[in-house]
Amino acid sequence: MENSNIIFKLDFIQDLLKDLKTLEDDRIYCRHNLTHFLDVARICYILCLENNISISKDVIYSTALLHDLGRAYEYKNDMPHDLASIDIAKKALSSTNFTDDEKVLILSAIENHRKKSDCLNFKSLFYKADKLSRDCYNCKAEGCKWGDHKKNLEIKY
Repeated sequence: MENSNIIFKLDFIQDLLKDLKTLEDDRIYCRHNLTHFLDVARICYILCLENNISISKDVIYSTALLHDLGRAYEYKNDMPHDLASIDIAKKALSSTNFTDDEKVLILSAIENHRKKSDCLNFKSLFYKADKLSRDCYNCKAEGCKWGDHKKNLEIKY
């Protein structure tokens, strides 16, 4: 988890987490905060284990920490958050000891975390974990854009 902790401790990452907290302070829907990021990581780790997909915990957690940080740019500049998150991730990953292949894997999962795929690989499991991380069964918000068919109405992970 060395690289995940390097990323988490970067000043600009901490600043983005603070920005997101401020920008989503009045948000009644799911938030994009450290709790969400860690939930995605833990669920993705379980999914990888269950499906015999060999990805290091450090890669999974780093991907989760970085995948939605671009929301701050989306709120401020109307830029798609997945694209903004890729730029943020490239900068953060330059401070890590990940191999080039690991960096490509992380960036690809971030780029595709909003795209469903029928393939069984890290990208598809990361997408699934991102969706499964939402505790709709415990949500009080009305008018969510997720239809009931998409909501997590039961505990799965």
